[in-house]
Amino acid sequence: MIKDGEYAVWFRTPHGEGTGIVYLANGKISGRDCMFTYSGTYEVDEERFTATLTTKRYAEGPTTVFGVDEVEARLTGVFKGETAVCSGTAPQAPGVHFEANLFPSAEPSPERSARRATTQPGVTRLPQGQTDRHRPAKPFAVG
Repeated sequence: MIKDGEYAVWFRTPHGEGTGIVYLANGKISGRDCMFTYSGTYEVDEERFTATLTTKRYAEGPTTVFGVDEVEARLTGVFKGETAVCSGTAPQAPGVHFEANLFPSAEPSPERSARRATTQPGVTRLPQGQTDRHRPAKPFAVG
């Protein structure tokens, strides 16, 4: 079963394809890509789900993959492990079939995050001058 959280989404129709980010939380969907925001609701029934998703433009650019800017898509899907696959249509774009795959966003492990946070660049490790044993004494000497 899918968990609440952030998901990368890849979607397509015969008009094109795209990617975005969606957030699932307590039956609510929110998300975005570079030109549209998404909102809606979802319901889970064991390994299946249904969703209603609306799009709203916030930046200039091409239309949605449905071919029109604002749609209300009705989707059905299944969970496959931590991922989800769904498909559906929107009344605003009759005959246009939509497919999407959701992948959980990778969260760094707490150990990795802690290790990265304590790593600081060390200026004491930089070469100190001409006597540094890793630097040639006369770098441009012909010879």
